[in-house]
Amino acid sequence: MDSLEISPSFSQPAESQTEIKTPVSKPDKHIWGIYILLCMISIIELYSASSREVNMSSALGVFSPIVRHGAMLGIGCLIIYLLQTVHYRKFIPWIPLFMLVSVAMMVYVMFCGEIVNGARRSFSLFGITIQPSEFLKLSSAMMIAWITSKSQQKGGVKNWGVISSAVIVMVFGALLIKQGLTNTLLLMAISLSMMVIGGIEWKKLAVVGLVYMACMGVFFLFSHGREDTQQASGQTAAIEQTDGRSGTWSNRLERFFGDGTPKYEQEIQAENRQEMYSYMAQANGGVFGVFPGNSRETARLPLAFSDYIYAIIIEDMGFIGGIVVLILYLWLLGRASSIASRCSRAFPALLVIGMAVMVVFQALFHMAIVTGFFPVSGQPLPLISKGGTSILITSIAFGIMLSVSRHAVRNGKKQDIKNEIDVLPEDVRADNPTML
Repeated sequence: MDSLEISPSFSQPAESQTEIKTPVSKPDKHIWGIYILLCMISIIELYSASSREVNMSSALGVFSPIVRHGAMLGIGCLIIYLLQTVHYRKFIPWIPLFMLVSVAMMVYVMFCGEIVNGARRSFSLFGITIQPSEFLKLSSAMMIAWITSKSQQKGGVKNWGVISSAVIVMVFGALLIKQGLTNTLLLMAISLSMMVIGGIEWKKLAVVGLVYMACMGVFFLFSHGREDTQQASGQTAAIEQTDGRSGTWSNRLERFFGDGTPKYEQEIQAENRQEMYSYMAQANGGVFGVFPGNSRETARLPLAFSDYIYAIIIEDMGFIGGIVVLILYLWLLGRASSIASRCSRAFPALLVIGMAVMVVFQALFHMAIVTGFFPVSGQPLPLISKGGTSILITSIAFGIMLSVSRHAVRNGKKQDIKNEIDVLPEDVRADNPTML
């Protein structure tokens, strides 16, 4: 087996990078268009879904939630504009540092974070609420792209690259699992998708999948045994409110699989009111919706502006509007795949597809939860749900995708490809395994 060594090599090429000219294209119009459309939908739907957030004592009155949200989208737009001007190679030295900062923030939150919905999820910095889980998602995608590009070999990926990627996902998943099972599953889905795209052999991919399943199985067995002990001692409720969450997951899974009783026949209780009101909102929307601002359920649907905003989108714009939003995210994934398939080097290809997979998979998880295809769990809809950290991280992902679209050589001349190779560190100069 190859030795496990993932320390970066930032050796500079013999020729000064400032003397090498690489081609610069215009930023991808499709990605910019998707971002703008999602922001427009976000402003309209958040205004419709924020009746619970209105502060009439504010000078802005009913517009206070949307003004704050619009300001965050404006900051995100500025981030994208700045990042698209930066050559993607300049992100490389920052990837391990970003990972370390993300892990440090997550560890801090585990012990000292603010408790939200029964789990420690965030902390405040200069009056700004920071959710480290969003940083971990981004750093995991970047780390896998970096490691996989460094470990390319003829016919696949070296063993140390596969092991390193899997270990990072498992460590990050362990840090996230107390906040909710969905984030851990999301990380695993992102990593497996990137491994497939990065050219990892199917046998190695199967082993990684089995390891993930074994880790989840061990965790569930441990949690179940711990829950039985808590129930015997009468401590389950107290533990759930602090850090256990195992009872919450068990209850949600039991409700999801249920006893076969149709949803419309189930009684609305405290445990299921979010999902039940969500289904009512979607049913009320029908095919064409009730038009934005006419939502019936937004006033009583908890977290309508964040974890359940897709239900309000369907109520306002109907089944047609829900499909349009789904198509926008799938369009982003398709466009990123098109860019990746034509990059000459592995790193930019894996970087752009990693950012797209992170955004799109999170959107798909959100939609699956809201529509009842997946057990209930908190997951924002990227760029549309209210949430400062989520908007900023998603904007960084868009900015990185646009940077690759501008600076990566795609079906270029031999001299352009040579120049691109010369400006990259030696360990990330591998050919693109996805190039068509």
